[in-house]
Amino acid sequence: MHAKVEGQIKYLFDTPPEPGSVRPLLPGLDWVRVPLPFVLDHVNCWLLDDAGPDASVTVIDTGADKPETRALWETIFNDTLKGRPISRLICTHGHPDHVGLAGWMVEKLSVELHMTLTEWLAPQVWREKGLKPMTAATKQFFASHGLPEMAIAKMDQAREQAPFQSYPLPSSFVRMRDGDTRSFGGRSWKVLVNGGHADEHASFYCKTDGILIAGDQILSRISPVVGVFPSQPQAEPLSDYLKSLHRLRKLPAETIVLPSHGLPFRGLHTRIDQLIQHHVGRLGALSDLMIKPASGIELAYGLFPKAMAAKGQTVMALAETLAHAHHLVHAKSATRYVAANGRITFGRR
Repeated sequence: MHAKVEGQIKYLFDTPPEPGSVRPLLPGLDWVRVPLPFVLDHVNCWLLDDAGPDASVTVIDTGADKPETRALWETIFNDTLKGRPISRLICTHGHPDHVGLAGWMVEKLSVELHMTLTEWLAPQVWREKGLKPMTAATKQFFASHGLPEMAIAKMDQAREQAPFQSYPLPSSFVRMRDGDTRSFGGRSWKVLVNGGHADEHASFYCKTDGILIAGDQILSRISPVVGVFPSQPQAEPLSDYLKSLHRLRKLPAETIVLPSHGLPFRGLHTRIDQLIQHHVGRLGALSDLMIKPASGIELAYGLFPKAMAAKGQTVMALAETLAHAHHLVHAKSATRYVAANGRITFGRR
């Protein structure tokens, strides 16, 4: 194990495993790096040895539904695990890089899927919506925040040219709730359900060995997306996310953190403090941009200039901007104005 230190954060390895290879990380717990066809080009998945005579394995998260990802898992099941049975599939939340192949795995391996209720429901709604043209309400959401009509038309056209790809989730699952105790991988884990990045994101904490399978709730070098999207146009997810960070900071500082993106590390409290300060800084910068009332798109150009200039990142940049703007409104530090034509602007109080 090669350790790398950055400030008070100590990485367990200098580099990740090669895509598709399985690296032993802790006793009975292996790390798989699965490639993604997105700007964020990988997701970490975990294989845990279950105690018992059948030598079965628990899988956590899947990667996106792509032929190459299916082939990668086929190799792991057949060659790396040499046909060992899979006992269960656990998905931390419903985003496509975590649950995209869940239906395929459940069907192929005849195993149970374990998730929280909201995160099982949400991707099914997204899949159904993704197979249809953009709704008038969705177009109005983007228009109300200042996205030009031509840009909205291009987004709609892109949906038609690339229909939604995701394997259907199974029709049944085993529900996980906050505070549940689950046994898998030869360890006992407490289920920690938090919001912000996803409405019911599940992380798993083993007190005995001091391990947190964090999912996307705490990442090692980037901040997880906390955004407002058309399905919940007046949501305020940043408060939920910040509450989750304060909650997770109660875990021991020396906890080993296994994030879904980036490198496993120690330094939980340091990383949480960094994430909190990141958002505090964003809120301050956004407040400075609100000297005069401005639309969400105008604020996004000021807050995320690189993302707004990059192809395909407008929606995420706008979503994050709105999350921070709504937080300022909720804190009574800003005002949300709605004009007669439906256009929305935000101004500092």
